[in-house]
Amino acid sequence: MKNPIEKIIIGRRDRADFPELGLFDIDVKVDTGAYTSSIHCHNITVVEGPGGKQVRFNLLDPSHADYDEKEFVLPIARIKHVKSSSGTSEKRFFIKTQILLFSELIELELSLTDRSDMKFPVLLGRKLLKKRFIVDVARFNLSYRHKQKHSKRFERI
Repeated sequence: MKNPIEKIIIGRRDRADFPELGLFDIDVKVDTGAYTSSIHCHNITVVEGPGGKQVRFNLLDPSHADYDEKEFVLPIARIKHVKSSSGTSEKRFFIKTQILLFSELIELELSLTDRSDMKFPVLLGRKLLKKRFIVDVARFNLSYRHKQKHSKRFERI
């Protein structure tokens, strides 16, 4: 009989790394009400690339401390109509990338959307959370603290 994977406790918000996107210690909101995960970006356009249609975009806002004006051009993983938190349906482009949480690189799909009115630039939805995490809404920054604890251990060596 297969042993179930032990789930990790994650809080209502945290800080995560997206190494393929060059983003580190980015604030994320854990949202069990959202199915998909999303990241804030702007200047989203579809372009023709060597393998077909791709999406071009800038991550974050010029007002964000980690904004560097870097433009990304990545393959479109899929296109889907998503209902936003305001209740309106919008067409969104999804990319595939990795997130680093609790020292584990996890593949995920991120929808590209304007989250400039939101407090957190990244939202982590149920699709990422299921079978991996249990959400404790009374806690926060558990993955970030795990990262800090383990990086200090390596610094002493």
